[in-house]
Amino acid sequence: MAVTVQRLCVYCASNDGTRPEYLDTARQLGTLLAARGIALVYGGGRVGLMGAVADAALAGGGEVIGIMPHGLVQREVAHHGLTKLHVVDSMHERKAMMNELADGFIAMPGGVGTLEEFFETWTWAQLGVHRKPIGLLDVAGFWQPLLALITHMDAEGFMRGTASDWLLTATDPTTLLDAMERFAPPTVRRWLRPGET
Repeated sequence: MAVTVQRLCVYCASNDGTRPEYLDTARQLGTLLAARGIALVYGGGRVGLMGAVADAALAGGGEVIGIMPHGLVQREVAHHGLTKLHVVDSMHERKAMMNELADGFIAMPGGVGTLEEFFETWTWAQLGVHRKPIGLLDVAGFWQPLLALITHMDAEGFMRGTASDWLLTATDPTTLLDAMERFAPPTVRRWLRPGET
């Protein structure tokens, strides 16, 4: 049975990156979320790709919920024009609230923080903590090296099931959102028993 995506968490950078496509796609995604009536949940910044996706969603009349730890309010330049800005005590609390509020997750191009958030969310899915769709928005081939590594991990026997069971990828926001709205979570054993792999 497909999931209903009413709120979508987007992981992305607090800077622009080197390619204009990154900002352009962030704006396209924000505009599309607003047009589809999907609320944006994100890190709460007003600069970089964070600011671009939030501003576009707001301009389209969408709901935008930011979540930011106290220590990053100045560093990531908190966006004070949001529908709601939650200021929390830690990164752990930020990620837990994102998971609680969102019905799905998209990782846009970003750095170490984006990777860390993406991998924790994907790990939780594989452990059965949640059954929500996870997507990589592969702008200008940004995620191709990671996808190659995931394929290698699978070939070497370090993945349960296949990456495609949980992970959706697309090069444009429309295709990725369409795939997320069709997503049906696979059956996952929460714990391994002796002798299982």
